[in-house]
This record gives sequence, C-alpha cells and structure tokens, in this order.
Amino acid sequence: MSVTPENAADLSRRSLLRRAAAAGLLVTPAAGLLSACAGSEPSKSDEAGGTKSKDNPFGIKDGSAVKVVIFNGGLGDQWAKEDKAVFNAKHPNVTVNMSSTQKIKTEEQPKMATQPSDLIMNSGADIMDISTLVNEGAIEPLDDLLTAPAWDGEGTVADTLLPGTVADGTFQGKFFVVNVAFTVWGNWYNGALFAKEGWEPPKTFDEFFALAPKIKAKGIAPYVHDAVHGYYPRWALMATIWKSAGKQAVVDIDNLKENAWKADGILPALQAWEKLVKDKLLLPGNLNHTQSQQAWLDGRAAFIQVGTWLKNEMAATIPPGFEMKLSDYWGLGATDKAPKDVFAGAGEGLVVPSKAPNKAAAKELIRAILSKSGSAKFAELTKSLASTKGSGDGVQDSALATANELMKNAPKDLIKTKFWDFYADLDKESQNLSEELMAGRLTAQGFVDKMQAAADKIAKDPSVKKQTRDA
Repeated sequence: MSVTPENAADLSRRSLLRRAAAAGLLVTPAAGLLSACAGSEPSKSDEAGGTKSKDNPFGIKDGSAVKVVIFNGGLGDQWAKEDKAVFNAKHPNVTVNMSSTQKIKTEEQPKMATQPSDLIMNSGADIMDISTLVNEGAIEPLDDLLTAPAWDGEGTVADTLLPGTVADGTFQGKFFVVNVAFTVWGNWYNGALFAKEGWEPPKTFDEFFALAPKIKAKGIAPYVHDAVHGYYPRWALMATIWKSAGKQAVVDIDNLKENAWKADGILPALQAWEKLVKDKLLLPGNLNHTQSQQAWLDGRAAFIQVGTWLKNEMAATIPPGFEMKLSDYWGLGATDKAPKDVFAGAGEGLVVPSKAPNKAAAKELIRAILSKSGSAKFAELTKSLASTKGSGDGVQDSALATANELMKNAPKDLIKTKFWDFYADLDKESQNLSEELMAGRLTAQGFVDKMQAAADKIAKDPSVKKQTRDA
C-alpha cells in the first residue's frame, strides 16, 4: 500500500508502502529537503476568500484550481477520477487538475520547496521519506480534516475511518498522512486448485512444511515471492515475528529498545523462513513483484504473500477459473504470543505540502475521497478495501470476501510496524537483510545480529531525531 505493490509502507502499500527506497529522499546531511532550493520565493496561497460552511468547511473559493498527483500502481488511478467527479458535484466551479505517475519522489520532491502540487499520493518504490517530510516541515498537519464534517454522513471525518487509519498517519502527535486504502496482507492461494487437490490452506509453518511435499509432487513450487524489492519479504518476516514474539516485541523494536531484536520468539520466527529457503520450497529466479505474481497465476507456485491490491494489479492476466483467496500469515503454533493478529492497516498516503498554493481545496478533495460514495467506488474498482468504514459492503468478489473474513475475525490489535517509517536508514537495512535471508545468503541469527547493530547505531546517534511509538 503501500498499500501498493511498489510500497510500503508498508506503507503504507502500502504503504504501504510504504517505505521502499525511502532513504533516497535525503538530499545531503547538510542540505535538507526544503533548503535544497534556498532563496526561492514561497508561493502565495489562494485559500482565502471562500465562505466556510458544512459543505465547504475549509472555505475553498469558486474559480480556484487544485493540482493533484496520484500514484498509479497496483490500484490504478480510475478510483481517483471517480472521486474527482464526486468532488465536482459539490464544487462545480473548482478545477481539479489531476495527473498520475509512478515517479513520486523524482517528480514531486524538487518542487516541495518552491511551488509543489496541492495534493500528492506519496507511494510506490519512488516514495518520499515521510519522516523527512515531517521533520523538515514539508507537509501540512491535517488534524482539522479529522474534525471536519463527514462528506455524506453523520459525525466527523475521523468517525468514518477504520481502526488504525488515524494512528497510521500520525507522527509526533500530529496527523499528517491520509492513507486512503485499507490493505490486508497474507498468503494467497488458488481456491479452485486447493479444492481440486483436497488441500487445506495451512495456519502454521509446520502445516505448510507438511503440505509442501504434496505440492511439489504436482510439479508446483510451494512458494514464490518478490526477490527484487526487499520490503515485500519484510512484510512476511515482520508478521511472523509479531505472531511469534507478540506485540510488545515489535513496539520495542520500533522504539529502539536495547536488545529488542533479541526478544524471545524473534529468532524462531526468522528460522521458519530460513528453513523454507533451505528446503528449496521457493520458486527459483530473481523475480520482481509482477513477475512473481504472474508465476503464481500461471500455476507455477502454490502460495504468494502480498496485499489486497493483488487482484486489481493483475486483473488483465488472471486465468479463467482461478479463484484468488487470502489466508492469514502462518505462525509457529502453540508458542505464538499473538497467533490471531492480522497484518492490516491503512496505506497509499495522501499528503498536502506546506507550501501548496491551495491547501483548502486539497483538504476538501480528501474529504470527497473518504466519502461513502467515493470509498464504495474505490472498493468496486480495486477489489480492495478503502479506509472508510463499510467500503466493501455489497462488493461480490472472492478475493475481497476472504480479506473481509480475516478482518471480521481479527482481534483489536492489528500487526503494525513503524520503524520503517521512523528511520530511513533502518528501513533500508531491513530491506537489504530481508532480501539476503530469502536468497539463502544470510542466516536467521545473522539477520537478528545485523538488525540489532543497525538499531543500536541509530539509537546512539544524537543527530537522528527519535520517534516514539505508544504501546
């Protein structure tokens, strides 16, 4: 999300990213994002002059224009075009200039200090590092958006959002990022194939290791993953760590607590993935996200881990009769401290630059995107949930239905990792090490040792602004 296949975040696709190549946003240690264009005149805002009301809480002006840049990844951009129509139905005299790209950082970062776009979807592999944007004051706090009236319902905008959406976009006590897609991650399989063979999707690694020989006997690799972008396997690694070691272990990791990576349950979680690699259960090849997803659709692998943007991203090549179903990430079994927790959260982050010429219209457009009508169209078009409550109601689709089922049975705590949003260098190291582990070039113990060393380095560096995650 990202959440997108290019992302992160995490995102943060989520996210999703969220979070891939984030370190590349840093200009130099001495020259920050906003100082890169020192001497330029800030753009003047055209916000003032509109009359504020329930239908226009930010006072946008008739005759004004708002420039919007959408990340065109796995979720596409048609949903955003639908939201433009929703917005203009209420504000017909405001011009929405909308464009799409996959080069967010490349195209938008250089303009942040002078005259940026008004609203940017910050997602994909070419994402701007959110911690840098926040620390340098490059993006606008959006707390007033949360308290604004909902577009087409009762209560406030905040009241309409799924759990975790506000927390996912909050940094240093302020709300900066509106993640519009609610992504559920896990292990995908072909329900039609499993029904034909009489296979049950495993719930633990032991069940997977028991099923794997039967899968291999059919000439199918048990598992495939994106071996090019390190944030893809990292999602699965961190999900297993959470299930095995529990929430507090990941909170301690995010807060750079001493020896956090050595907590009980973390090494065994990584050793399960190490065994998957050593037992040669991965489809060979240095495949990226779309190549690995296509290999899975072609029946060359039984499982693939990714988020709920998958169906929309691969819609053009899904074979007839292929039944996309999502199962939860596997745990280790009886020793797990949080076996039922689901990896899900808001991604595909919208940000409003601090120097945007028309921040009022940008916020109003976000309000439209989060509307009931807008979010319902999002779910229909992308086969993925929006961050607005009830977006998937009435959408008939097996992929979305299994994701909804996971969420219905999920406890209050959702698997969530923040260090990749907090610290760009630690984000980069975790991606690199995830790739190395899944390539068989690094042991689980080596992963733990190297991540602890990287975390210690950041913790001891007074020049790095520290973030705190509440339990």
